Amino acid sequence: MSESLAVIPARYASSRLPGKPLIELAGRPMIEHVWRRAHEAGLDRVLVATDDERIAEAVRAFGGEVSMTRGDHVNGTARLAEVAGQLGLADDTCVVNVQGDEPLLPPTMIERVRSRLLEDEGAAMATLAEPLEDHDALMRPGVVKVVCDARGRALYFSRAPIPWDRDRFDGGAAVSLAAGPWRRHVGLYAYRAGFLGRYAALSEAPMERLEQLEQLRALYHGYAISVADSSEHWAPGVDTPEDVVRIRAIMEAAR
Repeated sequence: MSESLAVIPARYASSRLPGKPLIELAGRPMIEHVWRRAHEAGLDRVLVATDDERIAEAVRAFGGEVSMTRGDHVNGTARLAEVAGQLGLADDTCVVNVQGDEPLLPPTMIERVRSRLLEDEGAAMATLAEPLEDHDALMRPGVVKVVCDARGRALYFSRAPIPWDRDRFDGGAAVSLAAGPWRRHVGLYAYRAGFLGRYAALSEAPMERLEQLEQLRALYHGYAISVADSSEHWAPGVDTPEDVVRIRAIMEAAR
């Protein structure tokens, strides 16, 4: 079995929450909570990729491994590509991108996306999805939808409501989606290290620019993305001050 590791990209700069990885939650910085959950997934190695020494110092303080990266990466995949190059990873190494602002991420989901990539040998990437049964969520651009082929590989990701039911969707009327084909994309990725090196050199896809979805670059250039059903319900991360209050309340209640 090939080696597997989790890489947690963590930036200090944030327009809404500067210093987000260092926000205190239940007595620990948020990045430590994410690191601990990644460790619980049972991968061979976990490290934090950051361009800020303040984050690096916090990670080293709780015993974590750090990879210092450039500050000009346009997305998390490009940052992972730099880490893969720094470490000289074998092409078949599985690299899981664990977002640094998801302190409630279930470790089983990390293992699930890793397993999916190892199972689908022809895929360059793997990700997760869960059933989408809320009509309002289907119509909301902030909820990314995914459509797959018969093998469970992604055909397309979109902020638009796909697939479109021609006969039932009439411009916004609420419709029950129970037991339908609609799936919400869960933004957790696993990559083969060899693909990460190639991704960094790929040109931006026209639909990537329109949708603001970096995974569309892989599809546009002919790389397969394998999609597994999520093992648990995805817990949203921290993007706003209100999210911080909500996550703190959940953590305090669980202590």
